This record gives sequence, C-alpha cells and structure tokens, in this order.
Amino acid sequence: LVSACGVHLLVDAGISARRIKQSLALLDLTPDDLSAILITHEHTDHIAGVGVLCRRYGIPVYANAGTWQAMEPLIGEVPPKCIRVFESGRDFFIGGVSVLPFCIPHDAAEPVGYSFLGGDGKKITVMTDIGHMDSRLISCAAGSDILLIESNHDEELVSSCRYPYPTKRRILSDIGHLSNAGCGRALCGLYSSGVRRAILGHLSRDNNFESLALETVRSELLNQDIPESEFALAVAHRDRMTGRFDV
Repeated sequence: LVSACGVHLLVDAGISARRIKQSLALLDLTPDDLSAILITHEHTDHIAGVGVLCRRYGIPVYANAGTWQAMEPLIGEVPPKCIRVFESGRDFFIGGVSVLPFCIPHDAAEPVGYSFLGGDGKKITVMTDIGHMDSRLISCAAGSDILLIESNHDEELVSSCRYPYPTKRRILSDIGHLSNAGCGRALCGLYSSGVRRAILGHLSRDNNFESLALETVRSELLNQDIPESEFALAVAHRDRMTGRFDV
C-alpha cells in the first residue's frame, strides 16, 4: 500500500479480499478508501483478490494491455468503469501521485514494477518477480527514498529442494526470481544513486528465511564496504502486515 497526496494505492492483490480488508483495518482504512489497485502481472499470487475487490467496492484496476488480456479469464467479470489500461514505460497520474510502470524480466505476459513520485519529490519503488537486474532496472529504481525489492530465495536451497527440475530451472532463470545474493548486488549498485532504505520482499516459503535473506544481503553490502549503519533494511513478512514506513 502506497499512500501519498491523499490517495491510497494498492500494488497487487494476491491474497483474498477478506484478508486485504482486515489488513487495511489495521491502518484505519477500508477498501472504500483505496484509490486504485495497480497490477504488476497476472500470476495468481498477485491477483487472487482483484476480482472480488473491484466488483464489491468499485475500485479502479490499472494494468497494461498484455496483463489485462492474460488476467481477465482468471479474475472473473470486471465492471467496465473499473478498467484502466496504461502503456508500460509511460508515466501517468492518480490524484497527485505520478506513477511510472517499467518493464521487468519475468515469465509473464507484460510484467512491470512501479515507481511512485509524490508532490514533495519523494520516490517509492516496488519491484519484485525479477529474473535478473540490469542497468535499466538500476536506473528505474535510482534515487528511491524507499525500495521494495525481491529477495526471493537462496540459490543453494533451491538446488537441493524437493521441487522438480523444470521448476528449479525457472526460478533460477533470467526470467524467474531474484535471489538473496542478487538482491544484495542490486542494492550495492543502487547505493551510489542515493538509495539508503530497502524492504526485502517476495520471500519464498520453501527456499528462504527472513534471517537468511537479511544476512546474505548485508554480506553483499559489506563486501562493497557499505556498512550496516548506512543502509536500512527490513523484511516484508509473508503472512502478515510488515509495518508502516514513512518517507
């Protein structure tokens, strides 16, 4: 949830509408307070609650054309008034918040991350489900006051887990998920752009632990002589609201 300039924007809705309503209540909000839901891609763990939320509360849903085409058969009928289609790579406004959707490498129809810019110049970026980081993505996240970035798995745990080989290969591929070490290296690259706060997100249930993700990322930062005191890290919990972060 990104709140700025009087609007409340929910990035993805991969859990039930009931659980989302319960989590919003912890922030003294209701689904009626949501200005929009912005979808990154059509995989179930990102859209499970979208259909119910938009039908029940009339919340506008933003996605690019490729994601809408892939998502519509999975979420049921969407009221026409709720459908918003954007072009990846082109910014738009929701209230006073500038939203920039940027393409990410993942095995989905047209996946994106988002950067949000408020009227005060503060920048928030959300980027998960990233098969790999490159200079373009570093540029998209550069200067973020806070960044939610994927730290999905430990590569050794994936290699030794019970998953079938094709699943392992997908996770570790350039269009799969970003590992803890890959996340750490990405944050090293972003440090020079002014990024000093990150939330590690989208942790695997089977191939990661919060403590392991933090330890690995911090190790990568220390390897580049970036002390713990200069880069604030948190971990997004898988099963409950993580907290409130002010920028």
